Amino acid sequence: MYMVSKFRIVTLVILMGWIGTSCEKPVVEKPKDLVSKDKMIDMLTDIHISESMYQTRRYTSQDMRKITEADLYYSVLKKYEVADSTFERSLIYYSSLPKEYERIYSRVLNKLNEMEQEINNQKQQPVDINVR
Repeated sequence: MYMVSKFRIVTLVILMGWIGTSCEKPVVEKPKDLVSKDKMIDMLTDIHISESMYQTRRYTSQDMRKITEADLYYSVLKKYEVADSTFERSLIYYSSLPKEYERIYSRVLNKLNEMEQEINNQKQQPVDINVR
């Protein structure tokens, strides 16, 4: 739970810095273990999906209710084989480049919207049940 709180604080600080700066010159040195942009986009997408799952957990099974937000966050890091410190440094670096960070988040939002559209389209398709 501490990591998630730390993550939220870091994210808030990053967003405040992003709003307050308009230059593209990095304020933060590029980490040697920087997560690629494409991987960061995939990770942020999965993190948002995980957060959504956590918020709606009251409608799920008892086992799902035992899972914490931190568990979901760490499962994303594990899926992509990225240490939390590496992810944090990469997130801070990208957010120090406001235009780049905006492009990254634009792609994250596009992916989430595409997923939502796909789910909505599946719901509207009639199910053909062949009862014989």
